[in-house]
Amino acid sequence: MKIFLDTADLAEIEQLLPTGMIDGVTTNPSLIAKSGADIKKTIAAICEMVSGPVSAEVTATDVETMRKEADVLAAIAPNVTVKLPLTQAGLTVCKQLSAQDVMTNVTLCFSPVQALMAAKAGASFISPFVGRLDDLGQDGMNLIRDIYDVYANYAFETEILVASIRGPQHVTDAALIGADVVTIPPKILAQLYKHPLTDKGLADFLADWDKTGQSIL
Repeated sequence: MKIFLDTADLAEIEQLLPTGMIDGVTTNPSLIAKSGADIKKTIAAICEMVSGPVSAEVTATDVETMRKEADVLAAIAPNVTVKLPLTQAGLTVCKQLSAQDVMTNVTLCFSPVQALMAAKAGASFISPFVGRLDDLGQDGMNLIRDIYDVYANYAFETEILVASIRGPQHVTDAALIGADVVTIPPKILAQLYKHPLTDKGLADFLADWDKTGQSIL
């Protein structure tokens, strides 16, 4: 399963790239606004740092303006993935872009039938938001299971990109279901390494080693 970093913070990306765990990056208007940076310059900088897909989202809601924005974003770098809303207009533009082999990420998916429509439009990625469903008292991972089954039935090539991840358990569940990608904030990536027994075991080993008075170097 691929891991995308959900951030527009260049410093965070630069810090985490050496881990070898980052397969791509997702951004959205909220993350760009939080960074306070110019969207086109930010996307260009991220694309220079990351060789994998980098999602850059349109802000228009009508087909004509959305397509113009998509063309501008796609021209920034070959690995830009144009992020589109799961609306009729968004899927119309998705169909146009997919016909031109431009990568697309259809976002804000909350139902299997929405995911079906995105796949039929040729989306490269579908982004179901599991955490937001959990917030409403639903089990967001059930949506991932349903999308996985629907896509398997028809051999769609659209990749399931699990979004709105709230913790390591969501990552585990996504991997068990067979999702293609999870996109996670840096703070959650850091949590994936952690387990209290790992910390305890390491502390015990180091304490025993100190008693020997030896040095490997």
